[in-house]
Amino acid sequence: MSFESFIALRYLMARSKQTFISVISVTSILGVALGVASLIVVLGVMNGFTKDLRDKILGVNAHAITMSIGGGFSNYDSVMNTVKGVSGVTGVTPFIYSEVMISTANGVKGLVLRGVDPDTAEEVLSIREHMEDGSFASLKEDGMPGIIIGKELAKRLGVGIGGRVNLLSPTGTKTATGFTPRVRMCRIVGLFKTGMWEYDSSLGFVSLASARDLLGWKDDSVTGLEMTVKDVYRADRVAEDVTAALGGYPYYSRNWMEMNANLFAALKLEKTAMGIILTLIVLVGSFSIVTTLVMLVMEKTRDIAILMSMGATRSQIRRIFMLQGTIIGAIGTALGFALGLLVAYLLKKYQFIDLPKGVYSLDTLPVLIEWVDLFIIGVSAMLLCFVATIYPARQAAGLEPVEALRYE
Repeated sequence: MSFESFIALRYLMARSKQTFISVISVTSILGVALGVASLIVVLGVMNGFTKDLRDKILGVNAHAITMSIGGGFSNYDSVMNTVKGVSGVTGVTPFIYSEVMISTANGVKGLVLRGVDPDTAEEVLSIREHMEDGSFASLKEDGMPGIIIGKELAKRLGVGIGGRVNLLSPTGTKTATGFTPRVRMCRIVGLFKTGMWEYDSSLGFVSLASARDLLGWKDDSVTGLEMTVKDVYRADRVAEDVTAALGGYPYYSRNWMEMNANLFAALKLEKTAMGIILTLIVLVGSFSIVTTLVMLVMEKTRDIAILMSMGATRSQIRRIFMLQGTIIGAIGTALGFALGLLVAYLLKKYQFIDLPKGVYSLDTLPVLIEWVDLFIIGVSAMLLCFVATIYPARQAAGLEPVEALRYE
């Protein structure tokens, strides 16, 4: 053990007459520990919430979509083959998008209708993981056209599996008596629950053939193509490559980050704001370190003078107090990591905090600990604690032995 480390540790072990300084040291350690623990737990919850929301959005939507400026296109098989050949694309399926009305004897509701290909939809859409009854394969059953809707919508309409609903399309046909909307009866063959109210209460899936029949489209027409990519965070680059492979106009591609940019930007801003606010707790702890060291310098003025008279250099005195503050910060950071990781583990395993259903998109607090966040928290806490030692250490090193011992 070096000379500086030995003296720093001795000063941390305050005797009975220095109890007040010892209490301040403990307070400093607890301040840093609580700040670090709070940062770990809150950022873990924010990461978990963002991941949960992302997974639910990508469960209903694809990673990227390709459409035509004209509002749809025909002969999509050749376009699909071109898209499949783009590097990074792992799955492609056609889709039809429209807004219709859905009704039963119990009420009427606006519906976002998605026409999908039952054979390829499961390769792209992971909503199958949220299906409580039925599957996309059920849409191919003979007889009355099938539809898959959210469980919240089914409750509102008072129907279940096997129930009948009416779909009304705004794109009707002209007759001698005027404009007549298209109405088709469908049988519910599946129910899903994502946990997101917007999807569970206003989204429905039918086969491509049923969607074309309701909308009056040609047999080979689709709104566009949905695709999955190998790396969801490179979806923007893959989308650009797809557009380039198709020769640009009239085709264009969009990715999930672009379509949900405002939502995820708000979550990122909230995470940053929470991080800054909670860092202030660590800053308070570091200010307590300043108080501890300043009072210790005042208490140990004679000791410092004697050490300097015996040959200790000013740099050694400076290092003694910087080491002492750094040790306080290290102990506080370590305790904070232990406490924060413990609380995060308990939250993740036992989920003892329930959230109001229907208010949030999930029932319990999700926790996802990122190693990058842990590294940044640890480095930031130690840096703040180290910076807090500079002023008291310089004051201690600036003492003149003669002046300090004059009245002893």
